[in-house]
Amino acid sequence: MTSRGKGRGVLRVAVIGGGIGGFATAAFLHRAGIAATVHEQAPALTEVGAGLVVSPNAVRLLRGLGQLDRFRERAVPLEVGWEFRRWEDGRVLFSQKLGEECERRFGEQSYAAHRADLLAAVRAAVPDGALRLGARLAGLHRLDAGVELTFTDGSREVADVVVGADGVHTTVGQYVTEAGPPRFSGMCAWRCLVPAERAPEFARRPVQTLWLGPDRHLVHYPISAGTQINIVAFGPAYDWTTESWSAEGRVADLRAEFAGWSDDLRTLLAAAGSTGRWALLDRDPLTRWTNGPVALLGDAAHPMFPFFAQGAAQAMEDAAVLAGCLAGRPEDPAAALRRYEEIRRPRATRVQQMSRGRAESNHLPDGPAQQARDASFSSADPFAHNGWIYGHDAEQSVRQALAAG
Repeated sequence: MTSRGKGRGVLRVAVIGGGIGGFATAAFLHRAGIAATVHEQAPALTEVGAGLVVSPNAVRLLRGLGQLDRFRERAVPLEVGWEFRRWEDGRVLFSQKLGEECERRFGEQSYAAHRADLLAAVRAAVPDGALRLGARLAGLHRLDAGVELTFTDGSREVADVVVGADGVHTTVGQYVTEAGPPRFSGMCAWRCLVPAERAPEFARRPVQTLWLGPDRHLVHYPISAGTQINIVAFGPAYDWTTESWSAEGRVADLRAEFAGWSDDLRTLLAAAGSTGRWALLDRDPLTRWTNGPVALLGDAAHPMFPFFAQGAAQAMEDAAVLAGCLAGRPEDPAAALRRYEEIRRPRATRVQQMSRGRAESNHLPDGPAQQARDASFSSADPFAHNGWIYGHDAEQSVRQALAAG
């Protein structure tokens, strides 16, 4: 293995996991001149998942990678966000103009996109030879200098740094923390993609709409250049414990969950031909993300409920900061990773905890607490409330931390 300390290009980083966080890590590392290989256990990259909202803090990072124009080819700029509707009649409780106002406040717009389109944009910033498919990690072994990785196919590799971007069921995590497995939250999520031509007009608007009701809420917005409507619904899990984006649910069950809700919403659900269903997992914030030359990132470090639409964005912020820290101190990767954790853990933990708290607010039963919540919307200012999230520049946070010593 090459020695460290002769320039930042000598570092070799193994990234475990070929999701948005993993590819973003490799992209920022390669931009910094650091060799990184993404090891993905799947034999091929497929269009797993559905839609997501890409907020200004993530859009800013796409611009920094030179991939924003590619992303915009399929992403839908949101004109309105936080359009809260009452469950029984569809009455609009609140809405916030985005578009130019969002760009004026935070320097970037907000978009809705298919997860695969965001992944493709980030992946485009990673050299073709920096991806290894069908590589399932079996274990890690610390060496005097670096880490030896073994894979289930019997292959081995030595790296200076290992980044676990391998999700909530992380394999790398056991080498960093003794935290137990994630627990079931008691909630599940449903997702559907409806062809735009089959959806009612109100769902085709470039609007992020949230229907709020007792024990449940539902979100929809257009994606894929407006050709599909993404629907994601949340409610009680009952005995459903499957935690996989590829798990199939029954549309009839989804419709039954929202029986009695607004006719408009049920019309939208009637257009769904299939649905996925997965249980939402929860984990208390980790007390450490790094151990020597090994670090966790994204859902492996801070799995969060999707109620703030920040999972992908926070993983991208992790990636930018980790790469910046390694570039700033390549001669001491362990120290660089500690700095990464110092910068990122407080912020990501705050988002994680706020996402957890949103579930209770969204699912209030009808009554005084629900009425007070709905009344509070009249004085709501989501831009001010969420400015600390959307206005954040992850790369600038690294520069400031390194300049401070």
